[in-house]
Amino acid sequence: MTKTKLLIEGMTCGGCVTAVTRVLSALPGVAAVQVMLDTHSADVEYDPEQVTVADFQRVVEDAGFEVV
Repeated sequence: MTKTKLLIEGMTCGGCVTAVTRVLSALPGVAAVQVMLDTHSADVEYDPEQVTVADFQRVVEDAGFEVV
């Protein structure tokens, strides 16, 4: 497993955290997700043979947020 931290702009509430957690967790190969509103970030543990950071960026941006 590999871990990465995403910096996410646009999260303003617990609902945003839930939305980002949901879209990241739904990707195949994602083992764990922790989204933090206070740091506007997400820690993701994943299998790089199944999913990429570009996939994370795509689903987060499709949900209405920006990965920076």
